[in-house]
Amino acid sequence: MSAPGRFSVVQSRDERIESSTARPHCTIALDAMGGDHGPQVVVPAALRYLADNPHVDLILVGDEARILSLLGHAPRDRLRIRHTTQEVGMNESPSKALRGKKDSSMRVAIDLVKDGEAQACVSAGNTGALMATARFVLKTLPHIDRPAICTAMPSLHGHTRMLDLGANVDCTAEHLFQFAVMGSELVAAVDGIPRPRVALLNIGQEEIKGNEQVKQAHELLTQSPLNYVGYVEGNGIYLDDLDVVVTDGFVGNVALKSSEGVAKFIAHSLSAQFKRNLLTRLAGLVALPILKQFRRDTDPRRYNGASLLGLRGIVVKSHGSADEVAFENAIYIAEKEIHANIPQRIGDQVARHLGTQQYRESA
Repeated sequence: MSAPGRFSVVQSRDERIESSTARPHCTIALDAMGGDHGPQVVVPAALRYLADNPHVDLILVGDEARILSLLGHAPRDRLRIRHTTQEVGMNESPSKALRGKKDSSMRVAIDLVKDGEAQACVSAGNTGALMATARFVLKTLPHIDRPAICTAMPSLHGHTRMLDLGANVDCTAEHLFQFAVMGSELVAAVDGIPRPRVALLNIGQEEIKGNEQVKQAHELLTQSPLNYVGYVEGNGIYLDDLDVVVTDGFVGNVALKSSEGVAKFIAHSLSAQFKRNLLTRLAGLVALPILKQFRRDTDPRRYNGASLLGLRGIVVKSHGSADEVAFENAIYIAEKEIHANIPQRIGDQVARHLGTQQYRESA
């Protein structure tokens, strides 16, 4: 659970319903064909979200016949379908998708954001293709060299947002600094924390440790007006009271996937131990409420939805294997970013931080 006074990135379905009446109307485009399951997950998730959020319109982008076959007799007063003839495969190269799939569900969903028909796009499709297409169609904000993927990670203090998680394998110190500015502003806008605590992921907390890029980024952050608290090691992502952890996409993706693997390993090991014999099964029954809460707190579906920051529009990446609950949460994150006006706020902040003479001289 979140620490007192800290906003949680995740809300229960009941909490979302309760707060929905106060939110203004918006439209979100969904890539219905993306992900491992495509419309079999996206369509039911869309219907669930519409039922709970009367202020939202959704556009399902993809093969109309397949979408209609799953809609059945469901109400469609706030639901539109945009038919497309192509889809991007999960293993397709980004360059091929960008050049040869202009009528793909992914491309058209992003085009809807560019054209103003939707305020955000959500896709569970190929990450590389999504980033390449979004960057080509929407363009990056001024002073931002590369967009970054950012998501929330559960921690003892609620959650910590981490970026980059795989969009940029090789990063300069300036890129890491830009990620810090974007992540800090996202937390300030969405989580309501005025001065987010920002840390730089490193192999130690001593200033002599780390590669040259990390050391140079440390200098830039130290001289910046951000609430930079220094280096953090991998365990600090979950244990320290931090709001933003910055790293390059290579390290970030490894850290993310390792964390997911550890969580699954622990869950599997606990289940196996409680099933060993009658005595352990009885112990499992006694511990069941605690185990259920642990599973809920660490359920990756509640944190599904990674933001593509640095673009002139809102794009949220859902996990490719997401189920209905997970994809619904990704839609919720997109809606939160719409109401927080994330691209505009990040644009204003990066212009203030990255356009300063001090930053230009350091870079």
